Amino acid sequence: AMALSGDLWAELPAERRIFCSVLLFSWAVYLWEAFLAHRQRRVYRTTTHVPQELGQIMDSETFEKSRLYQLDKSTFSFWSGLYSEVEGTMILLCGGIPFLWKLSGQISGRAGFGPEYEIVQSLVFLLLATLFSAVTGLPWSLYNTFVIEEKHGFNQQTLGFFFKDAVKKFVVTQCILLPVTSLLLYIIKIGGDYFFIYAWLFTLVVSLVLVTIYADYIAPLFDKFIPLPEGELKQQIETMAKSIDFPLTKVYVVEGSKRSSHSNAYFYGFFKNKRIVLFDTLLEEYSALNKEPAEGEDGENEETKSKTKNKKQGCKNEEVLAVLGHELGHWKLGHTVKNIIISQMNSFLCFFLFAVLIGQKELFAAFGFYDTQPTLIGLMIIFQFIFSPYNEVLSFCLTVLSRRFEFQADAFAKELGKAKDLYSALIKLNKDNLGFPVSDWIFSMWHYSHPPLLERLQALKDAKQE
Repeated sequence: AMALSGDLWAELPAERRIFCSVLLFSWAVYLWEAFLAHRQRRVYRTTTHVPQELGQIMDSETFEKSRLYQLDKSTFSFWSGLYSEVEGTMILLCGGIPFLWKLSGQISGRAGFGPEYEIVQSLVFLLLATLFSAVTGLPWSLYNTFVIEEKHGFNQQTLGFFFKDAVKKFVVTQCILLPVTSLLLYIIKIGGDYFFIYAWLFTLVVSLVLVTIYADYIAPLFDKFIPLPEGELKQQIETMAKSIDFPLTKVYVVEGSKRSSHSNAYFYGFFKNKRIVLFDTLLEEYSALNKEPAEGEDGENEETKSKTKNKKQGCKNEEVLAVLGHELGHWKLGHTVKNIIISQMNSFLCFFLFAVLIGQKELFAAFGFYDTQPTLIGLMIIFQFIFSPYNEVLSFCLTVLSRRFEFQADAFAKELGKAKDLYSALIKLNKDNLGFPVSDWIFSMWHYSHPPLLERLQALKDAKQE
């Protein structure tokens, strides 16, 4: 039977074999992910009491809250993942990509741009594809925000703010995506035999420019950034930065609480111009959840809810410094630079392989393009479908590397004498974000870019006791 099926497979035209392989691999990845998620859901369902080793870290009420939150998130992820896989399969089986390309041609034709204006047609295609994706993803995003995040006390948005935010994101994305894509397609068209080098250099420049301008020009379109006021915390941050030669220029607080009560911190900038950004939800003094609304303040901001609860959130100054010590460890140990180098090596390899494969007409025929071979469609087919096995392997390797980097950054904070404060900060952040500290080992190995809480605490424990 296997020999017969092998013969039948060999008799199929090359384009059918390519199409079937892409579809089969997509479902194989989906089933593997569903299997891992099933194992993790079983952990959420069966671990109903705080394990002994967590007794000192987590109270039973928080443990139960986090268990139910993660269980809801996992169930939502299962259904949204199933929908996404079925939708993708139907698009491929029903010829959705060639249909959308043809529709784009008709629209650009009506605007006076014939088939020779391939880049114009490509931009119309991209606009329609992202619009379709935004519309089909909207119900899932609404459910996630206003049912799951709302139920577990994280959502701080009103419906009006959500839609305003969604429209703004879509417009900003198009303003970046369309010009960048048109220039990339133009470079590929005129680049000759070595176009892949020029295309790679162009994407490198674009990514560096976006990283540079994101926090100054793009992020403030969505959130309010204010300089951290003068005071003890700012002085301590500046002193710590100076002690490890971190070229700090500014420290900002971002109003993350307008959107969600999840907390975070990060730094950005190149060379001698680094900035640190702290979410207000990370800071005990600034967290909206810790404040009682002042008289007459209820109607001050209609975009966000007045959802102050009797719930202490955020970290003390010493704990914030420990979290920053960890983040600055990523910089001092060169993790940021290493990630950029890996990303660019991967990007160059992908463009090189794209240059090798773009002439294969069977790849286009496999997805319904028998007469034309548009460059944008080639990019989509090769980067999204043909490279998918490679992308899965790379993603897993980067997850393993990320966990290694996290342990190293924790160790760096420990060397700064912040072990005790980082230990308590990690427990607080886990509690504030309702992280569930028990995980299935295969699920954790495949998905977690950060080591599980217990492993991080164990690594800090010895120094803490010292």
